[in-house]
Amino acid sequence: MLAYHALFLLLFVGTTAFFSVLAVLNVRHGRRALERERDWVEKRLDVADLDRVVGYQRSKTLLSQVRTWLGVAVVLAALYSGALAEIVAGLEGLGYGPVLTGVVFFAGAVVALRLLSVPFDAYDTFVIEERFDFNETTPGLFLRDAVLGTAIGVVFAAALAAGVLWFVAAVPTYWWLAAVGLYAAFSLTMLVVYPRVIAPLFNDFEPVESGSLRDAVERVFERAGFSCDDVYVMDASKRSSHANAYFIGFGRTKRVVLFDTLVETMDREEIQAVLAHELAHWKRAHIWKQFAAGVVRVGAVFAVLWLLLETTWLYAMFDLPETAYAGLAVGALWIQPLAKLASPLENRLSLAHEREADAFATEVMGDGEPLIEALCRLASENLSNPFPHPLYATFHYTHPPIPDRIRYLQVLEDGGDLETDAGSGEPPSPASGSDASD
Repeated sequence: MLAYHALFLLLFVGTTAFFSVLAVLNVRHGRRALERERDWVEKRLDVADLDRVVGYQRSKTLLSQVRTWLGVAVVLAALYSGALAEIVAGLEGLGYGPVLTGVVFFAGAVVALRLLSVPFDAYDTFVIEERFDFNETTPGLFLRDAVLGTAIGVVFAAALAAGVLWFVAAVPTYWWLAAVGLYAAFSLTMLVVYPRVIAPLFNDFEPVESGSLRDAVERVFERAGFSCDDVYVMDASKRSSHANAYFIGFGRTKRVVLFDTLVETMDREEIQAVLAHELAHWKRAHIWKQFAAGVVRVGAVFAVLWLLLETTWLYAMFDLPETAYAGLAVGALWIQPLAKLASPLENRLSLAHEREADAFATEVMGDGEPLIEALCRLASENLSNPFPHPLYATFHYTHPPIPDRIRYLQVLEDGGDLETDAGSGEPPSPASGSDASD
């Protein structure tokens, strides 16, 4: 049993330590690269205060690391103090049966995790975001979001847990396949339910029906060969000044959502370029490819969980009764580090899709410059790190770094050489000048 504990700690704690090291290296690398490429950043990204970018990245990273390690400490304390075993024994004593008991367990876990997260979310919102002039959230709105988000999380966790645990009891040999089917059905349902039911609980969505913005949107749709009557502006500014846009749904439920902060800070051509990029994810079937990849990923996770639930050592490690919900919870702690280490495989697909979307936007606009300007503006307004550490980007980035995207768009436009230098005004490589200490 000692070997199992050693392997578990190596995976759970060792992987966390590995990603913490990457986070520290990323901040250091970004700071050095910003200073080294100061002229390019100031001219191209229109960022005058580099210390502000570095400070924002450092603050967010530090908070994230404190949150992560506190979570690790709480999990290990619950496992090795016997608290988890006592909780499971207490629930088993209620006599509700494996499905209902498991639903109570996972619903309680969602509430506990949310309560643990609230102080960090509050510090992020009212200290870090406030310090860097992003926060627009009031304490009342924050509390409402926390309560509503927790309630929705509990409902979803309860529904999914009930389905999976029922499958474990009803079809013990093939339950993992049924669970994958449940995940697929849930994901498809969310593509319809989220934009029309859940998102309006948090934000107001005003349809863009007329005016110059609607005309600009329709011109992009026409060039892209796309039809979509549902275009909305979301009141993101009531929480934050960060800007963004997204496309969601399928069939008659598909819609384009623009943050009001994006509409206010970008000119019409830049907005059109962002829209064209988002539309590409539908036109190029990225949504369905990502959905298929997600089903495969979840299928692999459930297959491993199925194998783990068939063992006895998984429960014996922490003196747990051999009940499915306890096995699923502990099994997930084994799988989570492996999933994080496998993230570069998933990221490769997303990176390829983002390049396709950038190419599509350039084709629709007839010029790559509007999208370049939009990307630069987003990076500047959001205080993004344009120079992530290469290894950090490998594990965390689903979009190419801004300099890479600019260089790619310029190559599409003029067929130039990717090997450019910063002195010519071209975007430097995110990895430029990295040294062994990074």
